[in-house]
Amino acid sequence: MPRLPGHPVAGAVEVGTASGGTRQVHLTVSPEESVFAGHYPGFRVFPGVCLLDFVYRGGLAVVPEPERPWRLDAVEKARFFKPVLPGDRLTADLSWQRWEEGWRCAAEVSTAHGTVARIRISLREGRST
Repeated sequence: MPRLPGHPVAGAVEVGTASGGTRQVHLTVSPEESVFAGHYPGFRVFPGVCLLDFVYRGGLAVVPEPERPWRLDAVEKARFFKPVLPGDRLTADLSWQRWEEGWRCAAEVSTAHGTVARIRISLREGRST
C-alpha cells in the first residue's frame, strides 16, 4: 500500500454525502498500514497522529473553497476517547467556519463503536512546504 508523501497513512480518504452544514469523509483502517508495526505489540492501535492526518486530508478534500491552495495552519484541539483498531471504518463529520486567515474545520470522528475523537484544525491559504 503506497503512502502519500508526507502522510503517515496510506489508505485513501473517501468523500461521503453532505447533510446540513457538514461534510462527511471516510477511511477504512487497513490492518496492513505500516503504522501498526510496533504500535503496540499485542494490541495494535491506530496512532492519534493518524487520526489528525485523516481529518486534515479529509478537510482538504471537502474544503469550502477547493480552487484555492490550503495548508494546515494549526491543530487547535484534539481529544481522543476510544482506540481505533485495524479494520475499523472511520467516519468524520466536518463542519466549517470561515475566519480571517482561512477556514476552521471541526471534526467528530467515529467508528461503529461510537465517537473516537473530536478534532479542530485550521487551514490557511498557501502551499504546503
